[in-house]
Amino acid sequence: VAADTLRDDGRNSRTLYASYSAERGPITVDGAPIASSIPTADQYKFQRTYTNPQLYAPVTGYFTLNQGNTGIEGALNDFLSGTSNSQFLDQVNAILTGKNPKGAAVELTIDPVVQQAAWDALGDNSGAVIAINPKTGAILAMVSKPTFDPNLLAGHDTDQVIATYDQLIADPAGPLFNRTLSGNLNPPGSTFKLVVAAAAIEGGQFTADSQFPNPPQLQLPQSDSVIINSGGDDCGGGATVSIADALRLSCNIPFAQLGQAIGTRAILDQAMKFGFNASIAVPLESTPSVYPRALDEPQTMLSAFGQSSVRASPLQMAMVAMAIANGGTLMKPNLVESITAPDLTVLQSLQPTVYSQAMSQATAATMTQLMVASVSNGAGSNARIDGVDVAGKT
Repeated sequence: VAADTLRDDGRNSRTLYASYSAERGPITVDGAPIASSIPTADQYKFQRTYTNPQLYAPVTGYFTLNQGNTGIEGALNDFLSGTSNSQFLDQVNAILTGKNPKGAAVELTIDPVVQQAAWDALGDNSGAVIAINPKTGAILAMVSKPTFDPNLLAGHDTDQVIATYDQLIADPAGPLFNRTLSGNLNPPGSTFKLVVAAAAIEGGQFTADSQFPNPPQLQLPQSDSVIINSGGDDCGGGATVSIADALRLSCNIPFAQLGQAIGTRAILDQAMKFGFNASIAVPLESTPSVYPRALDEPQTMLSAFGQSSVRASPLQMAMVAMAIANGGTLMKPNLVESITAPDLTVLQSLQPTVYSQAMSQATAATMTQLMVASVSNGAGSNARIDGVDVAGKT
């Protein structure tokens, strides 16, 4: 009854030694190992090694002798080490036959071509790229920079591993953080306008053509603070501006007014349908994106264009886009295509799962049109691709 608790207890040195004496299962992408175990001549019998380590470090994480495990190595440690409940018969068989126990193989949903393209596009910038199939939730790319080499943490020289770990932890650039889903989250800025527009249209109070006053600046109620649009001018030149044009040109003032009109509760409800205020396990645990549950009127207006206390991960904003692209149905993101035992028995396989019904199909279709306009003749024109209708938001 207590087996799982005892096995997972950090003080249990038997678990540590056993995890190394077993041949840990590989982590693969498109069938090719990006993490595998190689035999060693020391007491641990095997050592973890990583292929193309910096490219995949945010996904694989690291497997260390005494500093814990992260990424897939940590989230699926029981399968990789062969100690999961579904592998119990394999464990018994290994005891009876005298064979070395082996862990299961984990095949990821990552597309190596998309992963490399994301890595190359991010260049020397600090940031993250995540790409997800909106119909299945399969994560096709997960890149975070700056990154690290997990091979440096996989060695059996304890002092050297701890020194490397301490150096990485002390690095102000935070290379150990997977910026796609964790760490210090950022204000989502104008990407959050999608959430507010969806809330307004889904609530039935407004349509994409609803008009708002179009001043070049707006003083917040109960405050001396003034809101301006990114260019410092009005939004498109008319006396009023529609929600459609405000989104296309990414103007702050009309969205502040829209947020004021629909109120905090409507925005919060819509944000939570997209996954805000919840941790999403992919199976890596994500830091919950935040839309505060209690905002006053000026804070609500600022939140309507992604400021105030709103915080979001790239994963979270990808989920917003996923729901719109998939007709309003948000699928749960997932990194794992399959888990296969050494005898080739499939222990788990990707089963697309609905996370929520974020909006109606009609609202999703309207939002898609607004996002296509943003790229074709709006603020998102840098995302144009000849011959392709691209939906996007700056």
